[in-house]
Amino acid sequence: MFLSVFDMFKIGVGPSSSHTMGPMVAAARFLDRMRQVSFTVNAVRGSLHGSLAFTGVGHATDRAVILGLAGFLPDTFDAEAAEKAMAELRATCTLRPEGLPELHFDPSNDLRFDYDRSLPGHANGMILEALDAQGDVVLQETYYSIGGGFVLTEAELAQGRDTDDGPAVPFPFKTGAEMLEMAKASGKSIAQMKRANELSRAPSAKVEQGVERIWQVMEDCIDRGLTTDGTLPGGLNVKRRAKAIHDALQAERGNNMMAPHTINDWMSAYAMAVNEENAAGGQVVTAPTNGAAGVVPSVIRYWLDHVPDATRSRLPDFLLTAAAIGGLVKYNASISGAEAGCQAEVGSASAMAAAGLCAVMGGTPEQIENAAEIALEHHLGMTCDPVKGLVQVPCIERNGLGAVKAVSAASLALRGDGTHLVPLDACIETMRQVGADMSEKYKETSLGGLAVNVPNC
Repeated sequence: MFLSVFDMFKIGVGPSSSHTMGPMVAAARFLDRMRQVSFTVNAVRGSLHGSLAFTGVGHATDRAVILGLAGFLPDTFDAEAAEKAMAELRATCTLRPEGLPELHFDPSNDLRFDYDRSLPGHANGMILEALDAQGDVVLQETYYSIGGGFVLTEAELAQGRDTDDGPAVPFPFKTGAEMLEMAKASGKSIAQMKRANELSRAPSAKVEQGVERIWQVMEDCIDRGLTTDGTLPGGLNVKRRAKAIHDALQAERGNNMMAPHTINDWMSAYAMAVNEENAAGGQVVTAPTNGAAGVVPSVIRYWLDHVPDATRSRLPDFLLTAAAIGGLVKYNASISGAEAGCQAEVGSASAMAAAGLCAVMGGTPEQIENAAEIALEHHLGMTCDPVKGLVQVPCIERNGLGAVKAVSAASLALRGDGTHLVPLDACIETMRQVGADMSEKYKETSLGGLAVNVPNC
């Protein structure tokens, strides 16, 4: 099993990896399908199902699909060009993607939110169709946005979870137990094994530059969030808070009477800064999703700025270790809130961050696995119930608490010798089972929980 660090940490745009980035990628893939056919396509239309329908408006899913059909992609997204494309489409009902003829598309009629029919493969389903001049469907594809920006067609989903068909990697661990066995047999750390896997697929310079780029985007996102205030879009009138909290914390520096628990406020400010940027549609890194994008960068920033002897040279070890844990969760359970609730998003992110922090603070593979388990265990059962379908309440604060739990988990693991009762594999399987048993109204549909008990007008 191989999931690259660049699969777990994707550079994209807010507010959602599964509801914004995924649908945009799916639409762009449909363009490629249309470019490959021999007949002439004159128009396109689509439908959104399940969670993509129920919370699609709040997540800007319709806009993401439209921009994907216009040729935009998350990792190269140009906000100014996107606004021009949307304005032109509204005026002309015409898409002009590269390599295809002009396509008729009326945003008000040709993309339907289907609240009545869920698709069988995943809660995040969508259907795209291409039509000829007579209005007959000449091409149709079903896509599933399975979390973290990952997209599968119906056929790909039917092939199974592990669709990697590349060359074998040196350390193909599929479980936490296999990971620990391979670490013991090889004498390598989890980061070293993960790096060896990456180098079997890409040259060293590309891997190192890519990892550095991931942190640079994360850091820039934190800095933007810490210096921007105002009200977030979407209608809830949620005020940005990270800047005010950070300003107050800076003013208190040097105060000998400051309470020790104030460090939690620093971590929360870092995480909230990222998720406020995400809610505003800014550039973020899936970690492993947009909704949980603040946890890992917050813990890294805490480590770099507040922990003695922290050094940026260890950043790759943090991110590679975190990616290894995230890959185990994705492969054996889910990182999708629409599939398993927020335990699969913020819970997974907290486990990844705990493992990364434990690694750079000298933890053994056993302690790292323990840290990940502690963090994930104490998110089990967490619902995904965003108010008005927006990635704002409770998502923004939840990332702050996920970061705090990650640091606590790493600290507890480092105080022990790595032996513990509940294996990470058992915790991941429990999370999968809890997600399967969880009512659909608590899985990113905004039909239950806070979403119906908080006024959202």
